[in-house]
Amino acid sequence: MQNTPKSLRVHIAIMGRRNVGKSSLLNALARQQVAIVSELPGTTTDPVEKAMELFPLGPVMFIDTPGIDDQGKIGELRVRRALRVLEHTDMVIVVVEAGKWKKEEKELIHIIRDRNLPLIVAINKIDLLEPTDNQIEEMVNWLENKGIYYVRTSARSKEGIPSLYQLIVDNAPAGHFAHLNLVSDFVRPRDIILMVGPLDVEAPVGRLKLPQVQLIRNCLDKNACCLMVKESELRYILSCLRTYPKMVVCESHILKQVARVLPEEVLLTTFSVILARLKGDLRAFIKGAEEIGRLKVGDRVLIAEACTHPPIGEDIGTVILPSLLEKRVGGKVDFQMCSGKEFPYADLKRYKLIIHCGACMLNRTELISRIKAAEREGVAITNYGLAIAYFHNLLHRVIEVFQQQGIEGDLAIA
Repeated sequence: MQNTPKSLRVHIAIMGRRNVGKSSLLNALARQQVAIVSELPGTTTDPVEKAMELFPLGPVMFIDTPGIDDQGKIGELRVRRALRVLEHTDMVIVVVEAGKWKKEEKELIHIIRDRNLPLIVAINKIDLLEPTDNQIEEMVNWLENKGIYYVRTSARSKEGIPSLYQLIVDNAPAGHFAHLNLVSDFVRPRDIILMVGPLDVEAPVGRLKLPQVQLIRNCLDKNACCLMVKESELRYILSCLRTYPKMVVCESHILKQVARVLPEEVLLTTFSVILARLKGDLRAFIKGAEEIGRLKVGDRVLIAEACTHPPIGEDIGTVILPSLLEKRVGGKVDFQMCSGKEFPYADLKRYKLIIHCGACMLNRTELISRIKAAEREGVAITNYGLAIAYFHNLLHRVIEVFQQQGIEGDLAIA
């Protein structure tokens, strides 16, 4: 579980004002010194992530954040970075200091509840109150009236830490790990799934790409048979098999090449399309792909890449997609790029279309946040695999497997 990719963990943000004990509480939960602790306000200046195993929930990622009451120009930037964590958070622990209930906490709680995120309030430093002190009554009454789970804690004495641990387990988003199924909901025992992928310059040396590993594991979990070949060996492996594979899954940039070789009766899709269903909204992405046909010369298109590595070789986002799109519209298109966490949520109206990568480095919450932000601004969004399938007139084919299995309901293409 410690090797579980970051993108597949439940993300739990620890938020609150400066010096309320957020980092100390994280250390208490982790049972080790994972965050720097100091009496000075504002010690945590950037979100700090700690991966751990939370039995029986599974792999999680705790995120310690800067104080939401930081001040000055730099402080405002830190507050913005802290709030941006909500875009990829599955659950939030708001830490407050016992007896010190301020407007920042209430405002933060309203923001979290507007996002429908599971929420727990940790009333920390409870050990500093006198036994007769009733300062937290107002705080507790407000939380109870709102139906918000809370627990009294002391990071120093460890009071309430087991109860907080249990509240996290009990209130984590239901069904989170159900989203880890790439194909196991429609693959049956002894089905043959064939993966086709080149060992190109982007392939990690000595390893497979993460979605390839996930697909292999999905097949093994279902007692299915999973094979993998390079595109140069596709004809050969098909001639060796007594029956055609149930499905072929390939990298997006070789889709056209694979489709030429593969008989029409064999289901074909791409890793990017599978990831669209796994982490995003396949219907929204199909609708976005169809908007490509309405683009005109000079339109502004955002290419959103989750990875932060520099482009290598014939990169899909910087080379292949721009070339295909300008060929389709018959002229120049205004392409703009963003990478990593730097998604322009506040500036999406400027774009006619967003083409997102497969998002193997993002968790589902963050990709859904990006899709919803685009929808709010009336901007179409799709992903690399569906866009490439559209360009090659193969959009209907790469989603056929989901239509046949009735998994996604009506996915008819206009």
